[in-house]
Amino acid sequence: MADRTSATPLLALDAVVLDSETTGLDPSRAWIVELGAVRLVAGRVEAGERFHALIDPGEPIPEQSTKVHGIDAARVKGAPNFAAAWPALEAFLGGAPVIGHTVDFDMAALAAETKRAGLAFHAPRTLDVRVLAELVKPNLPGFSIEQLAAWLGLEVEGRHSALGDALTTARIFASLVPHLRERGVRTLAEAEAVCRRKTEAAGIYGAPAAAQAPPERALARIDSYPYRHRVADVMSQPPLYVAHDATLVQAMDMLMERRVSSLLVAPKGRKPDSGPFRADESGILTERDVLRAVTKTGQAAFDQPVGSLASYPLAAVPADAFVYRAIGRMSRLKIRHLGAVDEAGFVTGALSARDLLRLRAGEAVSLGDEIDEAKDVHELGRAWSKLSAVARGLLAEEVDARTIAAVISRELGALTRRAAQIGEERMRAAGEAGPPVPYAVLVLGSAGRGESLLAMDQDNAIVFAEGEPDGPADKWFAKLGTHIADILHEVGVPYCKGGVMAKNAAWRGSARVWRERVTEWVARSDPQDLLFVDIFFDLRAVHGDGALADDLWRDALELARGQPAFLKLLAEAKGESVPPVGFFGIRTENGRVDLKHGGLFGIVASARLLALRYHVAERATRARLEGVKAQGAGAERDLDAWIEAHGVIVNAILGQQLVDIAAGRPPSNTVEVRRLTRGEQEKLKESLKNLKHIDDTVRDLLTGN
Repeated sequence: MADRTSATPLLALDAVVLDSETTGLDPSRAWIVELGAVRLVAGRVEAGERFHALIDPGEPIPEQSTKVHGIDAARVKGAPNFAAAWPALEAFLGGAPVIGHTVDFDMAALAAETKRAGLAFHAPRTLDVRVLAELVKPNLPGFSIEQLAAWLGLEVEGRHSALGDALTTARIFASLVPHLRERGVRTLAEAEAVCRRKTEAAGIYGAPAAAQAPPERALARIDSYPYRHRVADVMSQPPLYVAHDATLVQAMDMLMERRVSSLLVAPKGRKPDSGPFRADESGILTERDVLRAVTKTGQAAFDQPVGSLASYPLAAVPADAFVYRAIGRMSRLKIRHLGAVDEAGFVTGALSARDLLRLRAGEAVSLGDEIDEAKDVHELGRAWSKLSAVARGLLAEEVDARTIAAVISRELGALTRRAAQIGEERMRAAGEAGPPVPYAVLVLGSAGRGESLLAMDQDNAIVFAEGEPDGPADKWFAKLGTHIADILHEVGVPYCKGGVMAKNAAWRGSARVWRERVTEWVARSDPQDLLFVDIFFDLRAVHGDGALADDLWRDALELARGQPAFLKLLAEAKGESVPPVGFFGIRTENGRVDLKHGGLFGIVASARLLALRYHVAERATRARLEGVKAQGAGAERDLDAWIEAHGVIVNAILGQQLVDIAAGRPPSNTVEVRRLTRGEQEKLKESLKNLKHIDDTVRDLLTGN
């Protein structure tokens, strides 16, 4: 079963859909005569995985009940009693969340039966499709199984049989998921919260309280080293290339002389020192490849060219990726060596299992590769659901919240990349040709800066090699952008309210078109025309031709350089920073304070402006401020205070988001001040005070020489 965290998207949920038929309508007195259940796997109905049992209640079955479900004494003759049937049902449930139509009735009936039989009953987490349907479509004339199926266009089979009703209920639930998503109910915990509020208000059946979200033991404590360090930190060697036509003997000499366990193989016809080379044109020869060749062909192997013995293409990870991604990639591919590449895909180093031997990251390292290998939105959702558990585990290990944000951002980038790949697959399945020209998918804003938290939406764009607006290439990428946006939305990353998505014409274009846009932005005279423009300068490629994106980013930085009027307009467009702190402390509304609007945004926007002013080619807020400070631009004390405040605010927001997710509340950027310790409150208050004059300081630095 998949990891069932509170953050599991409903479309990726593993659950059991259950129905029971009884001798009456009072579950505390009625006896169960039939049980039926089917399984949901990653949000999909697995009709073949089912449970069914007739139960002999040991009591007369009332005639009025038989008229409903058709079960009489003759049908249950020879059937097991509940105590005999329970172990098989308990095994089928397996601790999964249980879904039903008026599910509290079924839970109360099971609780009564197990109590009578002297058996233990542990109430599972539950969802009620009737309650969820009432949220989605409150004006329906009724919410029976037949009425819900008719509204959703579903066929009802075996009505008033436990298995038939369970199967129909499962299909109703699967059909409700997109409707719930549009109402802001995306995860298991959020759906539970809706059901809990309704059933607590009604209190009809006296069912035992549904189980609370269990502690996420698998990821609660993890070795944080692979999440703190990048691949570049642990690489054992620079890229060491051998010629494609070099003999195995020559390669073995290099292996022994350099004391390494692998060699990279240059493209055919290229000299090893004529690089750099891309990973997709490179090969790799390992000690194991040498042993296999010698074992297979003996002495003759020594004269073979290494190009015929190497593995192609070179499996690689970005050099700035976190180490846990390298561990996961090696584990999935069952290999012991990886290349490390820069943003343009050129090999910068090599990494071996020996380099990672001392690292133990446990189950959490599978997160990245599960996203990379997901076949559809259901599998993507299943992998994505682990993210909050990883964040919780890292925060418990006292990893800096900004490092955790970088992990979240990397996986959001991976999710966007996989959405693009699935989008291409969908287009091919629909008869479309492949990409007409090379292209790159970009993430912008917090994802580009490596500062995403758990309350996120989409900010993405596409740059392609050539093509005119509304031309054939642009239309192809418009379709791809739509697929990307829809897939991300389904998985749990909502559409951007500001429209910053590649499906919209303003956020895709050829390299030439993008450069023209940036040039036009720099020449603008109205700050209102520059809304959302600033996040473009945070861009990072997550799929496709990284060189296209890197060239565009550096060109944009150069165009903005030395343009004080443009920077002044960007400063005006961001608005005035008003930290929510006064003489009596932190100002709240309903006990919460918006730390993004009142603190984080001012630091991030200021760091971006100063990085453009002083040509600091960095994306992360902290790195930008450190870069400005390194240039001796002045206000060093202020810059240090902002760096400190940035960490404090990010930590407070992330901690609150994890609490809210576990409680079934959608994560936001507001923080409940009373939840913080006294020390944390004082630290936050001091950080906000240090932002009171941030606008004035930035104006001084923008105009400084």
